[in-house]
Amino acid sequence: MSTETSPATTAATDVKITTGGISLTPVAAEKVAALLSQEGRDDLALRVAVQPGGCSGLRYQLYFDDRALDGDTITEFGSVKVVTDKMSTPYLMGAAIDFVDTIAKQGFTIDNPNAQGSCACGDSFN
Repeated sequence: MSTETSPATTAATDVKITTGGISLTPVAAEKVAALLSQEGRDDLALRVAVQPGGCSGLRYQLYFDDRALDGDTITEFGSVKVVTDKMSTPYLMGAAIDFVDTIAKQGFTIDNPNAQGSCACGDSFN
């Protein structure tokens, strides 16, 4: 499901809104929507970025952001928008974000087919 729609009308000039690329499970989308509701702001999106660092070379960053940057890709899941910058997008194509809540672990997980390996902590990849 990789259908691209028209570019968004925002302050940034090169922002794409897509319905493909990175995916959010229904559980993760529900959790993000709940967290956004707690924030009380409707202008925030979940930004997912890949940055240098961690024991395997690259690490994920997830945070709420109200900015639209040149080259951003926006993927919509109902009322939830997931934003990736142009440098992170290739690393995240096909990645699935889920939310787990078990006795052993709670938080977002990323299943990324582009990762060749990861560290034991699961926070970084290469």
